[in-house]
Amino acid sequence: MNTGQQQTTQETRPITSQLRAQFKWTRASYYLFSGFVLLLFLIGYVWQPLVAEYLSYFNPEIAIWRQIDWLLVGNFLFMSAMIMAGADLKTDLPILAIGLVGGLAIEGWGTQTELWTYYTNERPPLWIIPAWPIASLSIDRLYRIIRLAFQKVPQKVFKLAYWIIFPGFYFLMWEFVWPTRQKSLTILALALVGLLIVSLRGQRGAVLTFAAGTGLGYFLELWGTTRACWTYYTFETPPFFAVLAHGMAAVAFWWGYQFYRKLASKYLHTSSPLKVITRNLNTSNNHY
Repeated sequence: MNTGQQQTTQETRPITSQLRAQFKWTRASYYLFSGFVLLLFLIGYVWQPLVAEYLSYFNPEIAIWRQIDWLLVGNFLFMSAMIMAGADLKTDLPILAIGLVGGLAIEGWGTQTELWTYYTNERPPLWIIPAWPIASLSIDRLYRIIRLAFQKVPQKVFKLAYWIIFPGFYFLMWEFVWPTRQKSLTILALALVGLLIVSLRGQRGAVLTFAAGTGLGYFLELWGTTRACWTYYTFETPPFFAVLAHGMAAVAFWWGYQFYRKLASKYLHTSSPLKVITRNLNTSNNHY
C-alpha cells in the first residue's frame, strides 16, 4: 500500500479508533510521568518554604475535601494524562526543551517589564519554568485531538481563520503591552511575534495549535490569577489577552519544533546522542 492509500485509509477510519491508535500508552509514557512526578518532588524539596506556606492555609476544623484546590488537581490530572498519551521520546524531548527555553524567555519578559508579578516577587521565579514544557507537551496532544476532529475542514477555511485570528491577537497584544512599549524586551517581543505572524506557513497547524494552547491556557490562567499566584497589572482574573497569549506561545513553540525538525533532518545522523538515547528508551515504540 502506498503513502497516499495509507493516508486515505487513515482518514476514513472513525475518529475514535484513530484516537485510540495515537494515544496508547508506551514505555516512554511511564518515563515521562516518572520524570514529571520527580520534578514536582524536586521543586517541593528545593522550595520548601513555599510548600510549607501553602500547607499552612489548611484548617483542621474544616473538612479536607472542602479545602482541596480542585482546579489545581484537575489541571494536574489532565496534563498528566496528556503527556502520557502516545508518548514518543524522539518527538517529546525536543518539545520539552523548546518549551523550557521559550517559557523562560516569556517569563523573563513579563516579569522584568512587570506586565505580571508573582507573589514571591521573583523575576522570574525558577519554580514556574518547568510548567511550560509540561504544558507544551499537553498542547501537542490536544492539537492531535483537534486535528482529527477538523481533518475534513477545507484548507481555505483555516487560511481565512488565520488572517482573522492572528492580526486580531497582534492588535490585542499592542493594547495590552502599551504601558511598556518603550522597554527593549517589549519591543523585541512585538517584533518577534509580528515576524512570526507574517512568515508562518501551514495555517491549519497554526490555527489548531493556537486553539489548543488557548484552551489549556484558560484553565492555567484561571487558577494562577484567582489564587493570586501571579497578578497582571490590569488585575483581571484572567485577562483575555493572557489566555490568548498561551495560544500564541504554543504556535511559537510549534514553529520552533518545525525548525528543529528541518535542522535535525539535515545535520543529525543516526549515531547522534539524542537519537541513540531516544531509540533505546522508546524500544521501537512497543505499546503496553
